[in-house]
Amino acid sequence: MEGLLHSTEPSDLKIPSLPISTAAIMPSPILLWRFKVLLFFLWGVFCCKIGWDSVMRMSVNLRDLFLYEAFLYYNPLLLVTMMVWLWGVNLWVFAQSTISYAKIFDLDQNHLTHREIWKVATWMTIIVPISMTAYLYLYSHGEVSLAASQPVFLYCAVALILIFPFDIFFHLSSRYYLLRTLWRIVFPLQAITFSDFFLADILTSMSKVFSDLERSVCRMVHRQVATIAWFEADSVCGSHSIGIPIILVLPYIFRLFQCVRQYKDTKEKTALFNALKYSTAVPVIFLSALKYHVLPDSWTNFYRPLWLLSAVLNSLYSFYWDVTRDWDLSCFTRIFKFNKPSLCSYLLHGRKWVYFWVIGSNFILRLAWTYKLSAHLRHNYLTVFTITALEMVRRFQWVFFRVENEWTKMSSKSNLQLSEISSEEKDKLLAPSDHNV
Repeated sequence: MEGLLHSTEPSDLKIPSLPISTAAIMPSPILLWRFKVLLFFLWGVFCCKIGWDSVMRMSVNLRDLFLYEAFLYYNPLLLVTMMVWLWGVNLWVFAQSTISYAKIFDLDQNHLTHREIWKVATWMTIIVPISMTAYLYLYSHGEVSLAASQPVFLYCAVALILIFPFDIFFHLSSRYYLLRTLWRIVFPLQAITFSDFFLADILTSMSKVFSDLERSVCRMVHRQVATIAWFEADSVCGSHSIGIPIILVLPYIFRLFQCVRQYKDTKEKTALFNALKYSTAVPVIFLSALKYHVLPDSWTNFYRPLWLLSAVLNSLYSFYWDVTRDWDLSCFTRIFKFNKPSLCSYLLHGRKWVYFWVIGSNFILRLAWTYKLSAHLRHNYLTVFTITALEMVRRFQWVFFRVENEWTKMSSKSNLQLSEISSEEKDKLLAPSDHNV
């Protein structure tokens, strides 16, 4: 018995030591995160090096034209990736604050959180530059047909992931929610919900993205990828194509129809004034496109002054509506107040400089956005990309205060209903009874 007891004692001592040794081997989450960041950085340096070497192999005359074409195919998806990153930041702030964005957008319990949105953005950040690097490398090394297939495969893969009917690529319900909302935007045959016109407003900031997508798909359909067939501006997919202003104006037309539908349902005149705001973008877009279809003297003496007038009107009207209607300055109180004290809440909540910055930057970027809507000003693709990215940042700021304003309205409405119910119950209690005791 003594030997048996002595033989079991060492095993008893070793059992609790196993989890400790296993935990000691596992790296900390912070170390894993730093390792992922390092790999991501090395991957970015590698792509930049391969892309730069590929571009330097080309002749100087061909280099700018080729870069412009490559940028046209990949800049829409790069901007969409940026918008997904920013949307994840929006959701993170809402999750930390007192605002229930799931209730505002009528989301189910399986909706994507900010972490899952960032995972989507991470994969997009990896895949899109890889495809662009492969395009540059293959074309510079003479594999023109393989290079031309890179953007085609990428666009097809994105489309297939969106419509994939199984719950593999993230939540099927989330993808269905996005596609259903897009369908309701294009065909506003039902009552307009907050998520409908919220997404439609975001689409107006991405009108240049859709314009570039149209030109990219046009060149893919006509087999003009990695060729010089599209260099002529007056060609089917050229820079003077009538399809460019049509695609640019579509998001504003969709939003205008939503406002008309909203007026039909609610009879609120505010919806008509909002529709008027979106209608002011139409002359900005089409008057700019007329430069390539009228005589130079007619453009200088007649159409350009009209374009300038319509551009100023659209910018000022949109700025006024953002500040007074979409945001409602009296409600700037809650969005940056987190549930737990934090540095962000301390720096941003209730600070006047935040409001001055948002209003000032919104005004400047509203004026700059006119540059994007004007086809005759879009010569430098890097400048256009920068202004489009800044418009994304403006919309990113806009989201905070627009959602806050909607949450404040919903809270006020629910509080009013509760007060009405309590007053009715109080009246019933105080009412005289007909029964005799």
